[in-house]
Amino acid sequence: MATTVIHDQATPGAGNRLVRYIEEINREFCRENMFSPYMGEDVTSIIRIRNELKAGGEVINLPIVRRLLRGQPGQPAVIGSGTLVGAEEAIDNFGQRVKVDWARNAVVTNKAESQKDSADIFGEAKPLLSDWGKELQRDEIIATMMSLPALDTLPGADIRINGLLYQSATATQRGQWQLDNADRVLFGNSLANRVATAVATDHAASLTNLDATNDLLTGKNLSLLKRVAMNANPKIRPFKTRNGYEYFVAFMGTNPFRDLKNDLNYVATGSSGANVYARPRETMGPNGAPDNPLFQDGDLLYDGVIARLVPEISSTFVESVWTTLKTAGAGGTVRCEPVFLCGQQAVALCWGQMARPTTRSETDYQFIQGVGIDMCYGMAKIAKKEPMAGTKQVQFGMATGFFASPAD
Repeated sequence: MATTVIHDQATPGAGNRLVRYIEEINREFCRENMFSPYMGEDVTSIIRIRNELKAGGEVINLPIVRRLLRGQPGQPAVIGSGTLVGAEEAIDNFGQRVKVDWARNAVVTNKAESQKDSADIFGEAKPLLSDWGKELQRDEIIATMMSLPALDTLPGADIRINGLLYQSATATQRGQWQLDNADRVLFGNSLANRVATAVATDHAASLTNLDATNDLLTGKNLSLLKRVAMNANPKIRPFKTRNGYEYFVAFMGTNPFRDLKNDLNYVATGSSGANVYARPRETMGPNGAPDNPLFQDGDLLYDGVIARLVPEISSTFVESVWTTLKTAGAGGTVRCEPVFLCGQQAVALCWGQMARPTTRSETDYQFIQGVGIDMCYGMAKIAKKEPMAGTKQVQFGMATGFFASPAD
C-alpha cells in the first residue's frame, strides 16, 4: 500500500504541508526605567527634570548655592552687639551649564514587504521605538552617575552626557576626581582604603585594596557609605527626612544587591541577618509574605537607605563598558562595582524637546512607510566648583561607593 505523503516546502514546488502563522508577536523584554520613581521637576527629586529649553536653545544654566557658613569653623560669627556692617557674608554660588542634543531613531518598510507579512511586524514599530527611548535614557543616567564633572567643557556634537565618561578618563583625571571628592567617595569597608599621594588620590590603587571577603556591600558597609554622605561638606541633602531621620537612595547593580541581600536575609558567619532577626513576623495573609523581603523581590531598606536594584549597572556597564572594573580589585582578579548613594539633586535631566513620534515624509507615492521618534535632552551629574570660583569640582548630591563584587 502506498501512503500519500504531504511534501514539505523544502521540496521545490511540492510544499503542501499546512503552516499556521501566529499573529501575536513576542517582543524581547525591555526593562522599565528603574530610576523613574526618583525623577521629577521638584527640587526634592534625585534626578531633577528641567524644561526651561522648550522655547529653544542648546544650553541650560543650573544655578547652585551653598548654605551660609557664618558661625562654622573658620567662619566666626558676629558676636552679641558687634558691628555687622562690613562683615556681611557672601553667597557662594555657581552656575553649571548643561548642553542638550538630539536622540533619534526610526524604522521603515514598504508595501511589498508588508504584503508578505503574516503578523504585522511593522505594527510593533512604535512600541519598539518607545522601548528604545526608555533604555537609552536609563543607560545614559547610569553613565552620568559614573561620569566625572567637567564643568569647564561642554560635550561635543551628538553627545548628551555632560561630563567626562569614566571609561574615557585617564588615570590622572580619575585621581583628580577622587581627590576633589575625597569626602564623598568610599572604597569597601574602610575610609583607609582610599589611597592618597602628595599630588592626587590614586584611584586604581584604591580599587586594588578591595578584597572579596571584607569589602562586599553589606549592611555595615552601606551604613558607612551613608555616614560618608552625611559627613560630606558641602552637604548632601537627604532624599527625605522624617521625624529627624535622614533617608537616602542607593542605586546598584545585581552583584552588590545580591551581596547586600545575602547579608540582610541570611543567618551566617559574618552576616547581619537583619531581615531575619529584626523584621516583624508577618502572616501569610495579603500583607504577609508578599511584603517580606525574604520572599519578595524589590527594594531593600536598611539604616535609612533604600537599596534600589538597577540590573544594567552590572549586566551592561561593568560587563561591557567599565571593563577595567572586572579585574580592578585585590591581586588584579577581583571584580569591583560602583554604588551611587544619592540625595536630592544628584543628576539633572534637561529637556529641549520631549520625545515625540515622527513619520517619514518622502513616501514614494505612499509606497514607503516610516515611523520614528526624536527627542532633545542633556544629562549631567550636578556639581559645583569649590570654593566659589575655585578649582575643585565636587559632585553635589551623591556619594560614590566602590565594593568588591565577585561574579556568580
